[in-house]
Order: sequence, then structure tokens, then C-alpha cells
Amino acid sequence: MKNARPAALALLCLLFAGCGGSDAKPQTPGGGAAPLTPVTLQLNWFPEAEHGGYLAAHVLGYYREEGLDVEILPGGPGTPVIQGVASRRIDFAIANADQVLLGRAQQANVVAVMAPLQNTPRCIMVHAESNIHAFQDLKNITLALGDGKAFAEYMKKNLPLENVVFAPYAGSVAQFLLNENYAQQAYVFSEPFVAGKKGAQSRCLMLSDLGFNPYTSILIAHGEVIAEKQDLVERVVRASVRGWQAYLADPAATNAYITKLNPEMDIESLTFGVDAIRPLCTPEGGENLDFGAMTAKRWRTLTEQLVEIGLLKPNAVDPGEAFQNIH
Repeated sequence: MKNARPAALALLCLLFAGCGGSDAKPQTPGGGAAPLTPVTLQLNWFPEAEHGGYLAAHVLGYYREEGLDVEILPGGPGTPVIQGVASRRIDFAIANADQVLLGRAQQANVVAVMAPLQNTPRCIMVHAESNIHAFQDLKNITLALGDGKAFAEYMKKNLPLENVVFAPYAGSVAQFLLNENYAQQAYVFSEPFVAGKKGAQSRCLMLSDLGFNPYTSILIAHGEVIAEKQDLVERVVRASVRGWQAYLADPAATNAYITKLNPEMDIESLTFGVDAIRPLCTPEGGENLDFGAMTAKRWRTLTEQLVEIGLLKPNAVDPGEAFQNIH
């Protein structure tokens, strides 16, 4: 779930190292086991459904089949994924498209190479019994948003939000449960499930319907790594795509693994999560794209939106350099 909470990250690291994966090893032409190439992959949050495809590639042995020994590092609040890749301290990481553009504006040479979630899971969660059915209906309520978030600034600039009182996002659904006149930011695969389990039925207004739709849970790498180690990047992407396709088709084995890594994610919540994520993996507008592929139009639109809300200066970033479709 997307809320700050205590976690034993050291234990998570040990579990990542010791659980899952196939025992099959790539073979050399002479029949011996070929050495695996070590790779680090940093998650942007605690392991959950939004990372399912990457974890599936580990659990099902797809990374090993590509000759890779991938160490998946758990994240948490404030995990510096952009900085880690930019400094080449880690090889790959999970991020969102707006983070990539903002990082590049700060001279971080980070590049998106695959986007499993084509549509953002960001939403505004309102009470199901409310009269709020669209963003234009957000009025006369308290709305909890994170300070400085790109989607929040976009909403404030493009919606009337009449008589809306803004409150800081507390990272939980506690206030939502207490106040029927309260709405909050959420991820469609997370907070609605928690609220429902506690007896509060919700409705989600998807940010993509407002036109703000950054690619999410994208795989990023350093630009120099892509140039210098193209074969490595291709193998990581290829295995990750297989992992995502397998996870969306049958998440059971991977979800069992995730619960070991992150006990707060039980099978019921993970099942809810993957069901919510599955439709988000279809390209916007039904475009016929390879799985995980991105378009220049989407990156250009996002760049223009970040300029519009003042988070990017005009011409600070070339959106065409922020991504590469790696096959």
C-alpha cells in the first residue's frame, strides 16, 4: 500500500536474495553452466502488485534464462531511484514518467526503456454514496493531496475545485473512513481495497480521464548503460516483459512470493491489486503497440503539462531523449 509504514528493509533484502527464482542456469557451448551477469534492480516502494511483473521474472526464472543474476532491492518512502540510476550506483530502477523528466531537467541521465502500466493508477478516491461522479463534481469537500505532486498541481490548475479545502495526504484512509465529505489521492489498486475492507465503499476518478497520464512502474536505466551495454539492457527488458505477461495471466506464484517479502500484502489484497492493474496495461486509446512500448506523443504531452504547471522550464528537457523502446 502507498502509505509510510515501518518495515524491516534488511529482512526484505535477505528475502529477495534467498527466495524464488529458477535453478536453471544458461549453458555454455561446452555444456557447463555459464556465469550469470549480476544486475541490480531498485524498486520504488515496498514489494506489491505494481512490481508484479518484475518479481515474476525473478520467481519464474526468466532473468536467469537470459543469463542474469538480478538482485531486486526493496524500496520505501523517499527511495532515491532517479539518483541511484543517475550515479550508476544501481543498474536499473522502477519509476514514473514524470520523475524521469524532472530528473533529466536536473542533468540526471536516466532513460525509460519499458512501461508495463500504460495508464496511471493514480486516482482521486471519493465515497461511493457521494454525488461526485467526475472531476468537475469535486466541490464543497475536503481533498487530501500530497504537496508538490505533479498530478495535484495539474488538478489545481485545470479544475475549478469550488469550495474545496485542501488537506495534506496522511498516507492512510483513516480520515476517509471518518468523514463522508472527504476525498483523497489514491492508487486504484491500493487504498480502495483498504477502505472497502474497513466498510467504506469508494469510487475512483482516474487521473488519466483528466488527461494527466504518465507511464507508471517503468523500467529505467542510465543513458550510458544503454549505449555501452545494449545487449544487457535488451535481456533485462525481454525478461521483464515476459514476467509482466506471465504475472497478468497467472499471478498466483508471484503473489505468494510477494507476501513473503512484504507480509502486509496478503493474497486477497494482491489479487485485488492485479485485477485493478490488468486493464491499465492496455495502451491508451487501444493503440497496437508491443507490450511495454511507449510513444513520443505521450512523452511530449507530459512534458508540456509539466511546463504548464511550472515544474519544468520551457525547453529544459527533450522528451524524445527521455525514452527508448528496447526490444
